[in-house]
Amino acid sequence: MKYQPVDLSHVTTYPIGTRKNKTIMARDRSGSVRAGMSVADLLAAMPPQLGAEMLVGVIDAVVSARANGKPVVVGMGAHVIKCGLQPVLKSLIEADVITAFALNGAGSIHDYEISLIGETSEDVGAVLHCGTFGMAEETGRDINLALKRGVAQGMGYGESVGRFILENGNPHREDSLLAVCAERNIPVTVHVAVGTDIIHQHPSADGAVIGEATFTDFRLFTSIVSELGDGGVYLNIGSAVLLPEVFLKALSIAQNLGHHVDHFTTANFDMQQHYRPLQNVVKRPTSGKSRGYTITGHHEIMIPLLAAGILDKINS
Repeated sequence: MKYQPVDLSHVTTYPIGTRKNKTIMARDRSGSVRAGMSVADLLAAMPPQLGAEMLVGVIDAVVSARANGKPVVVGMGAHVIKCGLQPVLKSLIEADVITAFALNGAGSIHDYEISLIGETSEDVGAVLHCGTFGMAEETGRDINLALKRGVAQGMGYGESVGRFILENGNPHREDSLLAVCAERNIPVTVHVAVGTDIIHQHPSADGAVIGEATFTDFRLFTSIVSELGDGGVYLNIGSAVLLPEVFLKALSIAQNLGHHVDHFTTANFDMQQHYRPLQNVVKRPTSGKSRGYTITGHHEIMIPLLAAGILDKINS
């Protein structure tokens, strides 16, 4: 045969004590875990590396931002609402942690349905082929009406729906993020692509109204983003395409208008890391003197942990 097994007897080695290692137990090991720990103690017990280090970094950035009067803005996909995390988000609102939200259209729809009947998220596969998917009368009728009324008063998409929930006296409005924010005058912008949401299927849909409402919110969101510099925080939670694109464009306008947003923190929370959030939230916007983090995990686990860590640190 042309090849023979190599002879390992001539391989050279070196003492392990001369090797440079990435993991040093005295520095990188976790603490012990015990029953009855506080969240702050649990976070402190996590090994100070990789995902744990990033999560603590985000918590520190959020706490620092609010201590210095800087905004903490949360952009969210609809899955966060469907997971029932509004009470967690409400606790952060009540603690004056989150100063603004951005949602996609689906997030606002799920939030509205919860405010109305305390339930949401139909089984798409079971009804798609019979032509009833997305055709619930109240959802399309009410949201499209809310937008028409709100636009006539100069409001954007998020405020229009939030105030409609309150004025309509929806039975489960205490579970609505839009309603809570409307009560407290916290900006919630909603960013839609026409044709992506079920309310666009309804006879009551008006493209001009939908476009004006979401464009107003885009301009409002840009104003919010312009204040992120010098210590603000932007968190993208579960939006893989739409909100990362909106954030990048808003940041570009803010820079163009002379705000020069820098020295801020971004983070992407998702069950897996996608291209656009990584590029448009974590990497490109922070390429100057800012910092971007990636936190991978299920929203129903990571967001309560994040919130508890923030609240524990604020109150410590």
